[in-house]
Amino acid sequence: QVQLVESGGRSVQAGTSLKLSCVVNGGTFTTYTMGWFRRAPGKEREFVASIGWTTNWLAYADAVKGRFTISRNNDKKTVDLDMNNLEVEDTAVYYCAGGAGPAARLREEDYIFWGQGTQVTVSS
Repeated sequence: QVQLVESGGRSVQAGTSLKLSCVVNGGTFTTYTMGWFRRAPGKEREFVASIGWTTNWLAYADAVKGRFTISRNNDKKTVDLDMNNLEVEDTAVYYCAGGAGPAARLREEDYIFWGQGTQVTVSS
């Protein structure tokens, strides 16, 4: 059984930085494409970023491009999301997800495993 556990979410001021982490327990991490999604209050869940087997495969939503960076550590079985210059509009529950590789994937239906989510609140 594969379990994804997110951490790092908290309340911050706009313009600051925050790092989310997701650890994957079980399964074969190196075969997974990993992604981050988010659900803002009153909105549908949306794609944020994805990383394939290597950094040759990266994808970002336009809203976060240039501010967020996704990375993975295969030894630790973790995927991180570094978020810089946070905006109030980034307030959401952030979900880690894993799917079949090798390429980055943008669609929810391409992901098999999901974490429970971690809350990020950005205030002005």
